[in-house]
Amino acid sequence: MPVSTRVARPDRSATADLAGRDPFLRNIVGASPKMQRIFRLVTKVAPTDSSVLLLGESGTGKELIARSIHLQSRRAAGPFVAVNVGALPESLIESELFGSVRGAFTGATSDREGLVESADGGTLFLDEIGDMPPTTQVKLLRTLESSELRRLGDNHLRVVDIRVIAATHRDLLAEAEAGRFRHDLYYRLNVVQIELPPLRERREDVGLLASYFLDRAARKNGRPPMRFTPEVEDLLERYDWPGNVRELENAIEHAAAVTEGPVVRPADLPTAVRSPRLLTRWAGAATGVTAAAAPDVAPDAAGAVARDDWPLTRVEEEHIRLVLARHRGNATAAARQLGISRTTLWRKLKQYGITRLAG
Repeated sequence: MPVSTRVARPDRSATADLAGRDPFLRNIVGASPKMQRIFRLVTKVAPTDSSVLLLGESGTGKELIARSIHLQSRRAAGPFVAVNVGALPESLIESELFGSVRGAFTGATSDREGLVESADGGTLFLDEIGDMPPTTQVKLLRTLESSELRRLGDNHLRVVDIRVIAATHRDLLAEAEAGRFRHDLYYRLNVVQIELPPLRERREDVGLLASYFLDRAARKNGRPPMRFTPEVEDLLERYDWPGNVRELENAIEHAAAVTEGPVVRPADLPTAVRSPRLLTRWAGAATGVTAAAAPDVAPDAAGAVARDDWPLTRVEEEHIRLVLARHRGNATAAARQLGISRTTLWRKLKQYGITRLAG
């Protein structure tokens, strides 16, 4: 079986309360209003057999939500088969999904069950469904509509009982309008749509997730309980996390590995998190924010501002200057990137004596 697939087969005596006993599933969903709404929707949808389409950026936890749906469904004792469609070679995707019989192609020396069959009685999670070739889309649609499949090279139809959860970071409707994805398959998959927000839009969850990942890393490495300094907590909440939950998890694992004591400090975080690029003298001049607006700021040899010894307020001031300059003085856009309201931004501009650029 290719590395892009994972088959989880719980003991047949297991029940749907597996979800309630899994703290990772609870914590990763988060406490923000957006994620709480999603969690309530998952609870409503899970007991049904409706197809679910999960939308969201890479790393937002689409597979985790799919597993949560599975564990709360009547299929919890059955297999959960996760397939990364985008990682399967186009020449092999049909045989990988639907299986093959001996002699179907060169190298097919025996009958082989496909991933769809292996999900019988459980849930099939098709990640990156937007990458599925058109010919395979046709075959998948037939299986979804008739609950039957035909192995490659076989004349015999096999009945399967599966629930399909699909996920993508693409605009699947736009892909359908462009002719790259079948409209009928899109509507068959999109019975219930759940859109997962990026981590930057639910900053309330960053602390919860970071604490969970830190506790897990400490247990994994046999270390005593660990904690963050307030400065680290602030840095974690301010960072935009373009890689979403996956990037946060990696950052915390990095910090837990390099810290020498039970307290994680700013220097223990990856450079991208603790030291976002700041304005240089010449970059500031190009955008209208000059070195005079930020006294005693000097670029280092690489052209970045050395700030390892700066107090937190100075870091905040320079970051606000950078973001405001990036958006050419547009306070609304700057506040959105900073994750604060316009009122809070105006208050901080007054606090630091920053004059908003025209624009």
